[in-house]
Amino acid sequence: MSTSTSTSTSTVRRFIVVVLFDGVDLLDVTGPPEVFALLQREVDEATGYHVVLAAETMDPVTTSAGVRILPDTTFREVSGRSIDTLLVPGAVEVDGQGRVHAVTDPTVVHRVKALAGRARRVASVCVGAHILADAGLLDGKRATTHWSTARQLAAEHPSIEVDADPIFIRDQDVWTGAGISACLDLSLALVADDFGEAVALRVARQLVMYLKRPSGQSQFSVPLEPVSTTRRVEDLRHHITRNIAEQLTVADLAAHAHVSERQLTRIFKTELGMTPAAYIESARVEVARNQLESTDATLERVASACGFNTTDTLIRAFRRKLDTTPTEYRNRFRSSV
Repeated sequence: MSTSTSTSTSTVRRFIVVVLFDGVDLLDVTGPPEVFALLQREVDEATGYHVVLAAETMDPVTTSAGVRILPDTTFREVSGRSIDTLLVPGAVEVDGQGRVHAVTDPTVVHRVKALAGRARRVASVCVGAHILADAGLLDGKRATTHWSTARQLAAEHPSIEVDADPIFIRDQDVWTGAGISACLDLSLALVADDFGEAVALRVARQLVMYLKRPSGQSQFSVPLEPVSTTRRVEDLRHHITRNIAEQLTVADLAAHAHVSERQLTRIFKTELGMTPAAYIESARVEVARNQLESTDATLERVASACGFNTTDTLIRAFRRKLDTTPTEYRNRFRSSV
């Protein structure tokens, strides 16, 4: 993807620089410019957005998808300009056991740190948060990233308050987004920051996104969790899903797995990074989300079908996990039934 650099400087009020480097995730690069381009259909005046793709050299950059992209400019050429928004995508590598790790290039980190000093706001897309972290731009801030590398980010940068749940977080003039399609949500949030929520919602409709998701919307989804390394935990997860409407106490799960309650808690924390009770609640919220999106069932029926004793328990769980209520969630994400 290449963006023309011929735009008159007199019409450029929002100069946006997207950072390019080999191995970068393709959608992280192409998604945001599409959002900014679609905005022009929704407003009468010129948006002032001018997006350029900047790299170390003008040589083609090969993305993680194998698609090559031509940079518009180099880091050196944009280093003398005032930047409205610096967008930083990321890259990952997968080890022999299928585990995902964010990777950063020291040269790119150095360039981002320098360019950030000339930018009104900085935003990372997906695992691009690791580049911002290495550049010291997230120190003392709350940030998110793709759920698969959130633990890595927290372990490598203890000064950052890592929250793997929201799809994007704004902390002052630094924005961080989850992965990977959440780049669209982050970009829409930037549009809303510039032009208001109503305009951003119209752009969301152009993207055929059902509705623009709020920052507090969770990226967590039980089916998307990393597969555990033991059959015992996989069996427990399936047992929970099959019996989601039942009481499902820690004692019951321990008996099912033929282990002590203490050992069960240790297994869940080691394999899934949470207590059995927290996992059960997350699984119940996920089932409730699906029902709210696809059925007309009352909150009482949804609560009962998902193992919540009362609607109040369901509401409290939604506030903890998704920072919203079941009714608000249904109004925003319900499909036609």
